[in-house]
Amino acid sequence: MALQNRTGLLAALLIGMSTAMPLPALALDDAEKQEFGAFIREYLLANPEIIEEMQQALEIKKEAETKLLAQAAISSNKDAIFHAPEDIVLGNPDGDVTVVEFYDYNCGFCKRAMSDMITLLDKDPNVRFVLKEFPILGPDSLAAHRVAMSFRALAPEQYGEFHIKLLSSDVRATEAHAIEVAKGFGVDETALKAGMDDPAIDQSIRQTYELANALGISGTPSFVIGDEAVFGAVGEEVLLGKIANMRQCESTIC
Repeated sequence: MALQNRTGLLAALLIGMSTAMPLPALALDDAEKQEFGAFIREYLLANPEIIEEMQQALEIKKEAETKLLAQAAISSNKDAIFHAPEDIVLGNPDGDVTVVEFYDYNCGFCKRAMSDMITLLDKDPNVRFVLKEFPILGPDSLAAHRVAMSFRALAPEQYGEFHIKLLSSDVRATEAHAIEVAKGFGVDETALKAGMDDPAIDQSIRQTYELANALGISGTPSFVIGDEAVFGAVGEEVLLGKIANMRQCESTIC
């Protein structure tokens, strides 16, 4: 097979692989297929950067698809995401921009992101910050979040302080540890344990899992701001930038 023909076929193949588009059947006999396969291998070994470029293109494509799916999920679930009655709101309850955080009390990156939340609320008195209980790091996390949700029902006005105290702890969040933190705020232990069995807690956690799945959220912390799902502890400046864009153009990207 002529080099020019082989190069053209290789280009077509690589384009098809990078765009996930089907290629028309190539009329090659067995010998030509073997020759062409060897040529592809030789070419890629000599130019390995092509594989990296294709991987980058695939990641960009997947990221764009994830954003589109998240935008559709946000549009379809606005009340459940931004205004669920069981969620606690920190900052300004009438703020003009809402930030929603999905978090787990045993998530190290959530502990880091907590300082971003505190700084953000100090710097911007017009932000409404919604906390979504999202226990995904095992039975201890689930139990700690049950304590937190019972505490929230008993002493909602103290929940912000409780949240910071439990999340900033340097020991693992378990049921016992969360109860000790709650007792430090004067909450009755018997009432706290009874509240943990409220069926509304299971319903709320289930709804959060369903929302996370629809949004493409698989880790913590994750945020929803306006029309975008933001994954990871991205830092205070990134969050402030997206908030500023929301005010400027009603989207996180202007």
